[in-house]
Amino acid sequence: MTDMLTPVLSANWGDERAWKLTNYERTGGYSALRTALEQAPADIAGQVKASNLRGRGGAGFPAGVKWSFLPKDNPNPVYLVVNCDESEPGTCKDIPLVMASPHTLLEGIIISSYAVGCHHAFVYIRGEVLHVIRRMQQAVREAYSAGYLGKGILGTDFDLEVTVHAGAGAYICGEETALLDSLEGRRGQPRLKPPFPAVAGLYASPTVINNVETIATVPSIVSKGVDWFTSMGPESSRGFTLYSLSGHVANPGQFEAPMGITLRQLLDLAGGIRHGHELKFWTPGGSSLGVLTAEHLDVPLDYDGPAKAGAGLGTKALQCFDETTSAVRACARYVEFYKHESCGKCTPCREGSWWLVQILARLEAGKGEEGDVEKLLDLADNIAGRSFCALADGTATIVKSMIHHFRSEFEAGLHTPAWELFPYEKTTAWYRPGVAAESGATA
Repeated sequence: MTDMLTPVLSANWGDERAWKLTNYERTGGYSALRTALEQAPADIAGQVKASNLRGRGGAGFPAGVKWSFLPKDNPNPVYLVVNCDESEPGTCKDIPLVMASPHTLLEGIIISSYAVGCHHAFVYIRGEVLHVIRRMQQAVREAYSAGYLGKGILGTDFDLEVTVHAGAGAYICGEETALLDSLEGRRGQPRLKPPFPAVAGLYASPTVINNVETIATVPSIVSKGVDWFTSMGPESSRGFTLYSLSGHVANPGQFEAPMGITLRQLLDLAGGIRHGHELKFWTPGGSSLGVLTAEHLDVPLDYDGPAKAGAGLGTKALQCFDETTSAVRACARYVEFYKHESCGKCTPCREGSWWLVQILARLEAGKGEEGDVEKLLDLADNIAGRSFCALADGTATIVKSMIHHFRSEFEAGLHTPAWELFPYEKTTAWYRPGVAAESGATA
């Protein structure tokens, strides 16, 4: 089964001190940059566009197409901003990538900057992961010393500065325009669009914003070719990607595989659902894009498969929950997160998420009122599509998706607490039946 994996970005994660420049160069690091600098910038941009590399940050928009939106006659400088504000529940791919091999990302930044005409790039990293920020800063210092950054890179006339910026510690800063506001020193809140960042982004200048994994993939396309990249994955979702598998799984972790692999195949690689249990529901792309159930085990994990099944691929955060999990409680915890992380700028999101939490708390406690389930759906409908960014949409989506698949559990909340139907201690990943009784503990 292991031949289904395609380690490219993660190929050197197990190497000794893989984050050091010398070790990265020893495995061919920065050879793609040398290849790129021998070509015209437009040719590199054309390769990325021809590869149909779709953004790995959740939206799935083709990177090459996004780059082409940059205006040709704008007198302002062009900026590249790399989004490493990884905060979506269950998503854990960009931070391990930067921690294990920051030069993979840095090489992608240099090549991408060369392709779009950028001379100052920024890496926006989630503020809580200080160790990752320091790892990236060290890699940038090494790159400057080796001549990969600064003036006249590798003897060419291409100059590039890279700034590593610690984020503001908010989920909303993962939204690209809120990220720009935070990067400029303001409170992170989504901007009204248009204008779009490609026209008026950072410092009101043309800006390309891409996810870490997207930019880190560029060197492999340059070095191995478009045909190699497009040989993997279905036509609408080419290439390979990192899947984050977590929850009630025997061996959770990162799995780098071609687009279109299924959860059944990934679970086979991960040893399946924890012993003695079975899959109940799972998130294909993080909670903001809804859940699927065990009947969707063979849905291709590309940009079309989950969408056809009523969810979305998103960040490929595959959180798996077994039969011990209360759908009401899981929904409540997700919505509490989104309520807490709402920036408060838009009334439907700010107020709607608060009311959703109140109703879900009643249902979880078995104190629901007649009509609460319909009220949840009505609130979700009035939140979705009525805010500047997708946070409100994600909040509404998880509510509607959970009720769609597990309505009977929500209706049971009118009279029975969720913890009676699904004792919460049994949902913990380390729970084993009988252990509590043997130790004399009580549930």
